[in-house]
Order: sequence, then structure tokens, then C-alpha cells
Amino acid sequence: MVEQQICTFFLKEVYFGIDVQHVQEVIRPQAITHIPLAPSDICGLINLRGQIIAVIDLQARLKMSEPQTQLTTKPVDQPEGFNMIVCADDEVVSLLVDQVGDVLQFPQNTLQPPPATLKGRMRQMLAGAYPLSDGFLLVLDPKKTLNVNLTE
Repeated sequence: MVEQQICTFFLKEVYFGIDVQHVQEVIRPQAITHIPLAPSDICGLINLRGQIIAVIDLQARLKMSEPQTQLTTKPVDQPEGFNMIVCADDEVVSLLVDQVGDVLQFPQNTLQPPPATLKGRMRQMLAGAYPLSDGFLLVLDPKKTLNVNLTE
């Protein structure tokens, strides 16, 4: 039986995961350099041991919250949560997540299609969902998540 290992995390108390093969590392918040005229879901850039990496506000990318405005009370250089460094198609980015969970193993054949109640961009970015005793673990497709050209 083929097992899939999923690195889990939370966004606004929603349980998400991403295949551990695509997760390079998870780090504490770093100082973010703002990029003028960047899309609203791009927070800026971080320097990870000499490698410049784009930081994606995953809540904004998944349309889970209103986009952050430039007039925020929280300085950009003091981000909260964690940076999940993710690789897909030789592209490395940081996804901002609220909290990091465990690495869980699931039989590959138990992955179900995304719940029908999900609409829009979030549904497009999911590879599927694993049923849990108290809900679902929503599994992101890393390639789709890093693609900025998805339509509504």
C-alpha cells in the first residue's frame, strides 16, 4: 500500500496539508522586504541563507480573508505565524501559515475529491481531502497553489 506523508498546518483554524516531498523546511517569521506594485497576495521577499524567496500570503491567495491594505497597524518586518518553504517545478517560495501541525501518513487510495461545498479559488488549488474523525484535511496542490494565473 502506497502511503502519502502530509505536512499539516492551519490557516484561520482550517486544517490544511501539503505533500511533504514539496516542503523544504518550516522556519520562524523573517523580515520581509516589500515589493512595490506586487499582487496583494505577495507579501514581499525574504533572504533565506542567501536565497531570495517570494513570500505568499496563503490566506489571500486562497481568498480566505480580505487582502491586506498598505495601511496596516502591523509592521511588514514583524510577520506572525510561520514560513513554510515549498518547492514545485524548481520554484521555491514561502507560504505564510498560522500554525504548523504534524506530519501525517495516509494511504494514497483514501484521498477524496475536494468537498463540494468549497467554491472558487480554494477548490481549484486543492489536490483533494483526507477524511478525519472530526472533519477533513484539505490537501493543497503545490503547483496550482504557486500558479498566480488561476481564474475564479
